[in-house]
Amino acid sequence: MEHYIELKINPDNAEMRENELLNKVYSKFHKGLFELKSQNIGVSFPDYKIKLGRRMRIHGTQADLTQLQDLNWLGAFVGFCNINEIQPIPEKVDYRNLSRIRTTMSKAKLKRLIKRKNLSTEEIKKYKQTMFKQGLTEPFIELASVSTGQFYHRFIYFSEIMEKSKTGTFDTFGLSKTATIPWFD
Repeated sequence: MEHYIELKINPDNAEMRENELLNKVYSKFHKGLFELKSQNIGVSFPDYKIKLGRRMRIHGTQADLTQLQDLNWLGAFVGFCNINEIQPIPEKVDYRNLSRIRTTMSKAKLKRLIKRKNLSTEEIKKYKQTMFKQGLTEPFIELASVSTGQFYHRFIYFSEIMEKSKTGTFDTFGLSKTATIPWFD
């Protein structure tokens, strides 16, 4: 990954809140990667603390990023964002892995368990208690399922900062369990 594009969202509080705009921009990004069938483009959120922040960086080769930009993937949201030209990654960087993290317990899983098994009221209550104790605290993007239209959270795990990069492939959300992205201010 030698290049990146930095995008800063500028929400108009009257129309759209920061997290709502980031969710919509990220959804457009995902659709762009899906259309390209890309496994070489990663994403980072350099302002991440508790929230993901207002900046999003898209990492890849100059050719891959040019292909993404040629799609005009942002569509109508371009007016809510400041987007830089493709730039080379600085020389001094650290690395980080951003991947999806899931809980092992969910409402959907509970529904399936109830449907398949004869769970007692007490077993359902215990499952719910454990599920809420296990809740994830990582930042997330809220996306709408294309097939069902329902909203769901995609929690993002930020690894510790590393000195060396690791290669691998990225999913159509720009996340990877193996590959790292450059991490810099």
